[in-house]
Order: sequence, then structure tokens, then C-alpha cells
Amino acid sequence: MRSNKVFAELAIGDEASITRVVTPDDLYLFAHVSGNLNPSNLPGSGAAESADVTSIAAPSMWVGSLFSAVLGNLLPGPGTLYDGQTLRFYERAHVGDLLRVTVRVQELRPPATVVLQTRVERDAVLIADGLAEVRAPAKHQELEDGTLPVLQLARHHHVARLLAACHALEPMPTAVVSPEETQALLGALAGARERLITPILIGNEARIRAIAAEQGADLDGIVIEDAASHDEAAARAVAMVHEGRVTALMKGNLHTDELLKHVVKSQGGLRTGRRISHVFVMDAPALPELLLVTDAAINIAPSLEEKVDITQNAINLAIALGIVLPKVGILAAVETVNPKMQSTLDAAVLSKMADRGQIQGGIVDGPLAMDNAISLSAAKTKGLISLVAGRSDVLVVPNLEAGNILAKELTYAAQAEGAGIVLGAKVPVLLTSRADTEGARLFSCAVAVLYAHWLATGQSAVVGYQEAAR
Repeated sequence: MRSNKVFAELAIGDEASITRVVTPDDLYLFAHVSGNLNPSNLPGSGAAESADVTSIAAPSMWVGSLFSAVLGNLLPGPGTLYDGQTLRFYERAHVGDLLRVTVRVQELRPPATVVLQTRVERDAVLIADGLAEVRAPAKHQELEDGTLPVLQLARHHHVARLLAACHALEPMPTAVVSPEETQALLGALAGARERLITPILIGNEARIRAIAAEQGADLDGIVIEDAASHDEAAARAVAMVHEGRVTALMKGNLHTDELLKHVVKSQGGLRTGRRISHVFVMDAPALPELLLVTDAAINIAPSLEEKVDITQNAINLAIALGIVLPKVGILAAVETVNPKMQSTLDAAVLSKMADRGQIQGGIVDGPLAMDNAISLSAAKTKGLISLVAGRSDVLVVPNLEAGNILAKELTYAAQAEGAGIVLGAKVPVLLTSRADTEGARLFSCAVAVLYAHWLATGQSAVVGYQEAAR
């Protein structure tokens, strides 16, 4: 609860201030409200497209608008009316900056006019100043916190962007294992329709054709190989990789372990010498960029050695998706090393291993708690000095349970669209869920196509998306 001051209670020298971290959301909201679409002030847009997000300048009038928060909330407080404001700008505020916004009473003009000095500073560097002339509240009022509805910005459409990046690539020959269920079959056929994959359906042919007939789906030109069981279908799919007929596997209506046991076999499997791991690629409206979560589906309680491979696999995928230098946050419950918490020890070691080149291609830091891994504001508030904190592209969870909970929270609470893929084998494995929508299956296809292209060429097919876009 905040109380105001009427004119008679004010004195020259009275002062109030707030702090505010500049976030990408602030810039997007200001663009919507003001209509100012200057690309210099919008992360990932036009001239700012390839710049580090921390180099993106906040619009000066947005900075100036921060004075109203102090005047209207604190001094004089609720009931204050603006009459005028002068402004002069000396420096630019940028995304990630912690700003201090201060007002100080300079003059009192009866019956109700108050003149206040106004300043915005960053680490004692003057960003802007001026004079505000306001009318003090006529009566006492109190303001309750949290009375505004919550806003959620759906800014980025990464699913569409990654699908578009696949248009220039050839469809990926893909063994679809046991698509003997409606969504599994329709998802594979949608991938073919969008020219993402060339599916070879392996399973009970009679059942597959019956489902297609029920759904009015066209199987013309689609190769079907009959298999008597899920086990036979999975074994045949792995054999097709060795025969050079397919460059990816796609899970249909069978359990994950039924498929993966053939992938990881020491003889005839698809091992590469690296631990296989699963990555969820999440496109959440509340987050500015893609977020990769690993491992939430395969490694139950990975050792430090296994986490090295899990981390490297995820970095490789992020690079394949166009994130040039992925920022990897190693998650724990806290952001400090605690000898009694193995996850914090593992995080610290993984960070140092990356410093020593034992993990390559990304910037790794941890331990990080979830809040300061993805929120610049939380990281600033806790005083973390890190290239990763608040900017993570990849989150490495301590165990499968934590990862599974996090991924499902993002899906069902944050309305994220997720793609699932298994890495570390000779070819990507699309590990879709039986509950996945057609859109989610297409997203997984796109991610696998882009990863397979990177494996084959060493180059990302995603243009115009830089790791610094945040």
C-alpha cells in the first residue's frame, strides 16, 4: 500500500527513486503503445537484427516516461497530475541496464504546483535529466500494488521461422517407426506434405492403411514396409540407416525404450561414442527467443561425465538452429556452489570444463537457479555478473525429473510449442509424444532437418538469427 503527500506536507528537498532494469519486453511494449517502430530500438528487427541485445538502445521517450512512475506512485504519489516536463538526454540506456530514476522537490508554488528535478542514472552516469511541473494531490489517497492485469507478449514465431528455413533443403528420408495411431500417422504425412521429410512407414501395414482410410489420408507415393511387431519395426528402421536409405528416425506409436534399445545397441546400433540425450526445443510466447531444455526424457540421473555429453549435444543443436554462440545455463536450486548439493558441484565443474575447451562451441555457466538463468531482472537483482545469467539459450537440468517437469510447465503453463529430438546417435531421432499435435510434430521435423543439415555440412541453414539476438 502506497500513500501520497498533499501540497501542505511537501518540503523542498523531498526525494524518491525507483530502480528499473531495461528488458526487451519494455521496448516491444513501447513500440506497440507509441507506434514507434524504429528498428534501432527493437531487438531482432532491421538494423538491430544481428546486434548484441545489450547494444540495443531504449527509446529516449520511454526513458523519460519512467519519471511518471515515481511521481504517480511515490512523490507526491497517487492523485498527482502532470502539467509539464523538460528533458535532456546525455547517454543512451540499453537492454540489461539497471537504471535509477529519481525526483527531488525543487520549488513549491501555492496553491498546488510542485516543481521537481528529475534524473535517470546508470551506475552514477547521467542518462537524462529535466524538470517536472505537477499539481499535488488534493486529498490523501492510497494505492494498492498489483492492481493491473498481467500482460503477455507473443513476439516471436520461431516455429514458422524454422519451418521457413527448411524450404531450401531437400526433404529428409525418415524411417517412421510404428505409425499405427492417428496422430503418429497424420504427423508423418504432414511432414511429407510440407516437404520436410520423405517418410518410410514401418509397421503393421493393414493397421496403417485402415487409419489412413478412416482419416481420408492419401498414401499414394508413400512407402510402407510391413513389420509384425514394434521391436521388428525399430530394428528395421535402424538397419535402414546403415543401408543409407534414411537419415533420421521418427517415433510413432511405440514406447521410447522400444525404439532406443535398437539405437544404442553396441552391435548394429547407431552409437557414436557420445552419450545420447534428448533436447526439447521450446517456443514460448513469454520468452523472447528459443529455449532448449536437456535432458528431460532419457538420462534419469546423469553423472558428471554424462552431463558433459548432454551439454555438448545441446550446444551442437543450438548452433544448427542458428544460435552462433549458445549461452548454456547449468541449473540447480541455487546460484552458489554448495558442497552438499551435487548439482551445484557438477555445474561448477561443467563451467570450468567449458573454459578449458573440454566443452566447445558455447558459453557455459552455473550453477544458476531457474529465475536468474532466464530473467535479466532476476540476475541483476541478485548481483550476478555473467554472460549467461538472464540470457540462457540452453538449460541443462540436474536430472530427468526436473527436466520433465520444466518442459511440461513450459508447454502447459507457458503455452510453449515444443519439438523433441534425440542427439548423439549417427542420425537424429524425432522423439515425439503420443499427445503431440500435428504442429508439434512439424516443429520436431523442422528441428531434425536443420540438425541433419548441420551434421552433413557443418553449416546452419538458419539465416538472420544470431546468438546475440537477445
